[in-house]
Amino acid sequence: MGTYLDARTSQNASTANSIAIPILAINTAQLFGQIGLITSGITTNPRVLLKGTISLQLPLALVGITITIVRGTLPTDPVVYSATSTFNLNLLAPQVIAFSAADFNPPVSPQLTYTAFVTSNLLGTIRVGPESFDGILVSD
Repeated sequence: MGTYLDARTSQNASTANSIAIPILAINTAQLFGQIGLITSGITTNPRVLLKGTISLQLPLALVGITITIVRGTLPTDPVVYSATSTFNLNLLAPQVIAFSAADFNPPVSPQLTYTAFVTSNLLGTIRVGPESFDGILVSD
């Protein structure tokens, strides 16, 4: 059984339609969540459980949205999770994307930082909220 060590939340927008942040560059990662987990107390087999949600208003075109989570702060840092969803032309309401990821045996440092990014393959995508990203660190 794992021992709870730390948990953090990055809550950029708590409710629907509470923000309006356009994604201004095609296929360019835009940060929407970041957490730092304190690693003191790790014995063996550290595991990080990550989850989150993001809501987007999509352009009226076939659009691909990618969610990427890295261990670090830059889009070029080690990828822990990446998934792409393609939405069709007839979706008028904001789309909620939920995700769940894990990082098993990450390298131990005083703090593990995880960053969540969103990218779109078309202009016209707008982050509308809610946006939430959180993680829990456990160890044996």
